[in-house]
Amino acid sequence: MIQVILEFINSTGIAHISLGQLGMIIVSCILFYLAIAKGFEPLLLIPIAFGMLLANLPLAGIMASPETLLYIDPIESMEQAQKAQEGIFSAHMKTNLPGGLIYYLSMGNKLGIFPPLIFMGVGAMTDFAPLIANPKSLLLGAAAQFGIFFTFFGAIALGFTAQEAASIGIIGGADGPTAIFLTTKLAPHLLGPIAVAAYSYMALVPVIQPPIMKALTTEDERKIVMKQLRTVSKKEKIIFPIVVTIVVSLILPPAATLIGMLMLGNLFKESGLTERLSKTASNELINIITILLGISVGATANAEQFLTLQTIQIIVLGVVAFGVGSASGVILAKILNKFSKDPINPLIGSAGVSAVPMAARVSNKVGQESNPANFLLMHAMGPNVAGVIGSAVAAGVLLSLFN
Repeated sequence: MIQVILEFINSTGIAHISLGQLGMIIVSCILFYLAIAKGFEPLLLIPIAFGMLLANLPLAGIMASPETLLYIDPIESMEQAQKAQEGIFSAHMKTNLPGGLIYYLSMGNKLGIFPPLIFMGVGAMTDFAPLIANPKSLLLGAAAQFGIFFTFFGAIALGFTAQEAASIGIIGGADGPTAIFLTTKLAPHLLGPIAVAAYSYMALVPVIQPPIMKALTTEDERKIVMKQLRTVSKKEKIIFPIVVTIVVSLILPPAATLIGMLMLGNLFKESGLTERLSKTASNELINIITILLGISVGATANAEQFLTLQTIQIIVLGVVAFGVGSASGVILAKILNKFSKDPINPLIGSAGVSAVPMAARVSNKVGQESNPANFLLMHAMGPNVAGVIGSAVAAGVLLSLFN
């Protein structure tokens, strides 16, 4: 009886849990707290945290690889013997262990399937009218991508390869799907820490950006009221996704997948003839993919691979990339304001990172703290959606250089 009890105890996860796994479980609980108690992007953080929790439960095997063996069939005839002499054997494969559920779900990330589908859903929810009405917003979206290339050189200085540095730098775009898409092609072994860092910083936009924005602007600058944007015609909204797809794909073919799916989703929305497709892409499809992507991203953060010096470096470089990107957008907006006929509130520059629509909301919130009558949301949406395009273009540039 004692032996049975001991065997039962030894079969439990409690008997096999390591300090690293316990630490990662605590980290997942912190993410739960931020998502549920503080409301930091629960749609992202809850599935990521739960995937992290599941991956670090000992003996659960939810990320276990399948174990498949090749068996050589016995030689039972002269014909088989003759073929064997020629090096031809009859064989069959047998799966001893089927593998964990999330192992298979994670293939959507590793094979580059989930990120483009997320982009399609984002496109179906995005209104490019603020960008079309104010093309200068494209410059702010481009400026915010400076954090990507700044961090690229920082990662090189720390000893990362060019492919690894490119994957780390893309965190600065504050675009989780793009970070996953690029990392799976350039540095798949870093997918776990890069994906978790990218999505965590996306969720923490309301915490990270305001101090940077306030440090780089004066009270008077934050009070600037911008001129109302012009009305964009339906024809312009329809032509825009088609033209962007053609131009970007011809210049940067590696960016065609992300840009193409983003603009396809937007065309569903703006054409007015595919309402069912638009609703599916912006609701059911993106919700399903968000669940699968979030859980599988979190599950890559197992203790053995995550609790390393390299991961700490990636997380630090990631926040540097995000901070520099936000600051670059604000600084360029300040410069443009000096030469622009119409006043530009520098706060909208920080929305150039592609965390849609969180970054735009933060710009509006900080602006209203200085001037309650100031409404910057639509103005900030221009750089914000430009940042989505910019991060995809930056990924295309890095793929062209280092793939």
